[in-house]
Amino acid sequence: MKLSVQKRRKKEPSEKKEKFGISEETLAGYLDLRRWTVPEGYEEVETYPLKAPFSYASIVRSEDTGTYLYIVDELLLSREETDLFLRLRNILDYELQAPMEGETLKESFHAQMPEILDSHEKVFRDVPSIGLRKILYYLERDIVDYGKIDPLMSDPYVEDISCSGVDKHIFLWHRYYENIKTNILFQEEQKLDDFIMKIVHKAGKHVSIAFPIVDVSLPGQHRLAVSYGKETTPSGTSFTIRKFREDPFTIVDLIENETIDENIAAYLWLLMENKMSIMIMGATGAGKTTALNAIACLVRPNYKIISIEEVAEINLPHENWTATISRSGFGVASEGEITLYDLIKSAVRHRPDLIIVGEVRGEEAYVLFQALATGHGGLCTTHAEDVETAINRLTQPPMNIPSSIIPLMNCAIIVKHVRAPIFLGGNKTLSSRKFIRVAEIEAASSIRNVFTWNASIDAFEEKLKDSYLIAKIAKNMDVSVERIFDDLERRKETLLNMAEHNIRDYRSVNTVLSKHYYNPKDSRNPK
Repeated sequence: MKLSVQKRRKKEPSEKKEKFGISEETLAGYLDLRRWTVPEGYEEVETYPLKAPFSYASIVRSEDTGTYLYIVDELLLSREETDLFLRLRNILDYELQAPMEGETLKESFHAQMPEILDSHEKVFRDVPSIGLRKILYYLERDIVDYGKIDPLMSDPYVEDISCSGVDKHIFLWHRYYENIKTNILFQEEQKLDDFIMKIVHKAGKHVSIAFPIVDVSLPGQHRLAVSYGKETTPSGTSFTIRKFREDPFTIVDLIENETIDENIAAYLWLLMENKMSIMIMGATGAGKTTALNAIACLVRPNYKIISIEEVAEINLPHENWTATISRSGFGVASEGEITLYDLIKSAVRHRPDLIIVGEVRGEEAYVLFQALATGHGGLCTTHAEDVETAINRLTQPPMNIPSSIIPLMNCAIIVKHVRAPIFLGGNKTLSSRKFIRVAEIEAASSIRNVFTWNASIDAFEEKLKDSYLIAKIAKNMDVSVERIFDDLERRKETLLNMAEHNIRDYRSVNTVLSKHYYNPKDSRNPK
């Protein structure tokens, strides 16, 4: 099979999408001959493409227990194709070059493969186009991407992927089916360790028996937590990947998902515009980071923002935004370590309008509160079940915040993953994320609820007439409280119009917010 030789260059946008001599439509026709069958005792719920036409996700449900199973359905290689796959893999070990400057690993792979195949034409002369495409899919999956879990990484509905050890099925968190077992597992200890070693190195880090606990940011800003070997986990290496959304949830998504209503959204928008500080609280997996990102997008577009995290998870459309990440030290003495504490101290010197801290849990909290005292806006998350517990944590070691300055954190939000009672029935567990409480902190011992979620009627109840912060904003602006409430109504109208016109991606939302400040009439009638 003769393939045209590609020089080491990037493809121009105008070039055809067809690769290796066969179109996607023709390939799909071949694949219709190979149908996936539902396992015995299960019924198929839905199937959707991952990397079509090579991999699909099938959700099946046990007819006996009602539990769900996530099946990765990949097009299998024949015995002859497997042999050729191994031969080509061996060739690539010697001939595949490192990416050129400014080139990603995936771009480099696609640029080099035709030339490599052409130089070994005799080996693949009799391979049908479909067979070669299948082989190249698996090579790219294993060399460039994430191996056997790559289909899971390609699923936009998957939020977390977790492995508990050798010979244990991988579980994932699905946006619609929650915790669900997959048909993927690592059956050999060495293969699991090699896989983890590879993806940790891809992030530019190191993992070993001596340093078995690793928390890194992968390419694409996915977050990986690893416990390597059997030093800390008797079942062998375990890992969890928290997937990063390139298209993050916005305030409009939170409204449409009923995490909040338009009243809460308008209120939070008002607070962010007036540089009020907000702390988001909740358990692991409650949706704190999602809420943080959505609220941060409400910040006035021309404000200067500095974000501070251990692993990059924040994604903002603002041009005047500086993202900073802490760094672990080198050697036993941890020389060169840069902590959250160091980054917050540095951030204050850059005179930001808003400081965002991914999570506060140590001495960095004290520096953050000092920054709030000098007029900076603040936005952060912390692990706590309620506001009172959070205040107790803040005032005790290692945070040591004096009770007198606790009110510098003006607003507290409790986010929770709530579930409907099982007797409501239905095939799927009825659950969602909610802002179950939005409270204003007037003093360490004085907390005012302005919004609460009533579980019995699934509705938000508001007490804005008692709002301490609205009165404070009105006083600072030298206007009546009534004027502020009128402004809240205009913001609600803008938010509802965005939802009605499906303006939900973070850049489009940012554009509408800009219009709100510079052309208010247009913002209430987005097209």
